[in-house]
Amino acid sequence: MKEDRALNLDPAEIAKFEELASRWWDRDSEFKPLHDINPLRVDFIDRISQLAGKKVLDVGCGGGILSEAMAHRGATVSGIDMGEAPLKVAKLHGLESGVSVNYRRITVEDLADEQPEQFDIVTCMEMLEHVPDPASVVRACARLTKPGGKVFLSTLNRNPKSYLFAILGAERVLKLVPAGTHDFNKFIRPAELGDMTRKAGLEIEEMTGLVYNPLTKIYRLDATDVDVNYMLACRKEAH
Repeated sequence: MKEDRALNLDPAEIAKFEELASRWWDRDSEFKPLHDINPLRVDFIDRISQLAGKKVLDVGCGGGILSEAMAHRGATVSGIDMGEAPLKVAKLHGLESGVSVNYRRITVEDLADEQPEQFDIVTCMEMLEHVPDPASVVRACARLTKPGGKVFLSTLNRNPKSYLFAILGAERVLKLVPAGTHDFNKFIRPAELGDMTRKAGLEIEEMTGLVYNPLTKIYRLDATDVDVNYMLACRKEAH
């Protein structure tokens, strides 16, 4: 079982983010889009499942941008990732900012074995399109969540518009993110992600798109436009 799980990470994907780790908190770096959308993500999570006082897990936390923001809202946050360099950056930034987050290098599947149903909220943002088996990650997120708790997921839709905006636009024309950041074939349609969540015992409560305007350079949430980036809020069924 453990051997199978070791396959659910892509060394090339991890290396990509390891290489960029030192720039994680530079708001004008390759991570500018993450900084720009972070307030929208945190507000979305906080509105649906008030963060204050909750025990939260951030899966694929990287350098800790979302983790810290949720801790700022009063949550007790743990962040996990398989990249050593991003985790070092996250821990260092936490020391500098005085924000307490418990970071660990462990797979979500292994943590689900170790701490089942221990978290009120589990987030997994911009990670599913970077692993070989996203359904395994969704199942593990569900296992980690307390009955009645919430799971928040975000990824990229797979269609001609998302290829135009996320690959050609974001990577090659606007250069919002480095070329090769995304593999279009790993993008996940909402119907596919919906199927994964249902099979994991999660019920979708809300879906919204993250829409970027290249003229104003501003992101906004739009529930009517999930063609490119989108987020799901799910509830774990009570026993």
